[in-house]
Amino acid sequence: MDLPKKKPDPFLFDVVLRPHRSLSPLGFLILMLIISSICFTAGLFFLLQGAWPVMGFFGLDVLAIYIAFRLNYRTGRAIETLQLSDSELLITRINPSGTKHRWAFHPYWLQIHMDNPPEPSSKLTLSSHGQSLTIGSFLTPDERAEVATALRKALASWRTPVNI
Repeated sequence: MDLPKKKPDPFLFDVVLRPHRSLSPLGFLILMLIISSICFTAGLFFLLQGAWPVMGFFGLDVLAIYIAFRLNYRTGRAIETLQLSDSELLITRINPSGTKHRWAFHPYWLQIHMDNPPEPSSKLTLSSHGQSLTIGSFLTPDERAEVATALRKALASWRTPVNI
């Protein structure tokens, strides 16, 4: 006998938070080509002047810039999801390495802490029953405030009973 599968709760609030990266992969390629050509030209100039070791340092500069950008793009793979259903607020964080962490809060007891007006050091913190979690640390202060406002509205809607 097959039992009917429980249909998942529809989400009252569902948002995906991702770090913003302003330079596209094509822009990165163009930037690296420009930097490489400038460093190669400058290094060639020094090579012709007899200062051949300088050429290697220009190569190290290009390599350092490339590694810095690759690390930056790697951290851009982080994702946080906030999903409010009838029974819980589920927060899922996927780190750049792919590891997944989940936290669940009961919406009735959930408190949202965020400075108003937001400052650069402001944190968006969710807390309930002695457990707290900082979310959206990669967002700008204004974006964190926007998420906090939207989540507060969703929680207020969840807490308000519907009179039929």
